[in-house]
Amino acid sequence: MEKNERIRPRTLSGFMELLPPDQQKMERFMETLRKSYSLYGFTPLDTPIIESAPVLLAKGGGETEKQIYRFTKGESDLALRFDLTVPLAKYVALNYANLSFPFRRYQIGKVYRGERAQRGRFREFYQADIDVIGDGALDITNEAEIPSIICRTFTELGLNRFVIRVNNRRILNGFYAILGLSAKSGDIMRTVDKLDKIGEDKVREILTGEELALTAEQADEILRFIAIRGTTAEVLTALEGWRGKNELFDQGLDELRAVTEYLPEFGVPEENFAVDLTIARGLDYYTGTVYETTVTDYPEIGSVCSGGRYDDLAGYYTDKKLPGVGISIGLTRLFYVLSEQGLLSDEIVTAPADAIVIPMTDDLAFAVKTATILRNAGVRTQLYTEKKKFKSRMSYAGKLNFPFAVLIGEDEIAAGAVALKNLATGEQTALPPEAAARVILEEVSRRNSGAVITGKKERPPCPEG
Repeated sequence: MEKNERIRPRTLSGFMELLPPDQQKMERFMETLRKSYSLYGFTPLDTPIIESAPVLLAKGGGETEKQIYRFTKGESDLALRFDLTVPLAKYVALNYANLSFPFRRYQIGKVYRGERAQRGRFREFYQADIDVIGDGALDITNEAEIPSIICRTFTELGLNRFVIRVNNRRILNGFYAILGLSAKSGDIMRTVDKLDKIGEDKVREILTGEELALTAEQADEILRFIAIRGTTAEVLTALEGWRGKNELFDQGLDELRAVTEYLPEFGVPEENFAVDLTIARGLDYYTGTVYETTVTDYPEIGSVCSGGRYDDLAGYYTDKKLPGVGISIGLTRLFYVLSEQGLLSDEIVTAPADAIVIPMTDDLAFAVKTATILRNAGVRTQLYTEKKKFKSRMSYAGKLNFPFAVLIGEDEIAAGAVALKNLATGEQTALPPEAAARVILEEVSRRNSGAVITGKKERPPCPEG
């Protein structure tokens, strides 16, 4: 390469970079999630992005192994994490002696999957996870609490019209055992899990195709079973017709009934919850309750929050039984789609600070003091001292969307005051710095009180009923 030759800057396909205002909205997303998760007693956790490939792939396999970013450094076989659950299993097994159980953690971090990049699908993306890990056992109420956490989180974000769809893998495994299809149950469930994406005819075609080789009668029986619909009570009543034919099925039905009976006490409205027998989740490590959440007005987004119960995820790392239950929000995908639909609020403050202090004299002492007073009061403050014309300074403040400009000229210095300009309304007032701080904080608090997603809340957050 010649010395003066420039490399064209570009971002790899499937990787997201945001401009500052959108990054501020993404940060607000994460802040909302952290607050919601913390309300339920989850502690923050971070794990390495790069792991030993054999450790990371211990329970993966299949499609996961095809999508993983794997590489060598010297003699080390390394990989980028493809989710946050498997690293959690390793973490708990490694630190078992130093943790208290049940161990409740949340994690918001980037994961990597080398799938085909397309609209709304990314190779690097944020997941926001919560998991509860038990030592030897984990009570069913943990599985019932998960929908209330999803519900609160989504309403706090500003989404009210969504449905948490729930099923139990033991019901499905027991059902396939009744049909004599246990050996093929995993492949069948992965196929049925695609029903919303590829439709009933395509699912039937795969089930009866050369690879699975089910009879037409078996395929029809499966499709009839997963098509059971109605209220929670109606679905459970229909499932009772299968009771007594398989022990695993009965256990799954008891667990599903227990989960649904706790939901009113956890404050989950009936319209935000449904039993759906098509839900299986593609990953093999789920063993009990499974969840998928869809946004009612945007079904094309697909599942925006999913997860479930697993009994032996850490089994490859330890002989201790460490059952768990967790969910994951595909944060980058959800943010992208909502942004594309114009559903992210323009009201919340996305400027790098709440106020910009602009001195208009060569004497900067009072401007520096004012900035310090504002910061001490909790006002995020930028001090602008570049040698530019006043018009350029105000253009800068406007372009970055600062809520307030704090102007300081000779008259203000003499009076020990500032000219506080609301850049949204144009209103300007002379105030002492301490009083200006109170005005700024009140207005910024008002603007930030709404949800990051547009639309007024139609009712209180879910757990308040």
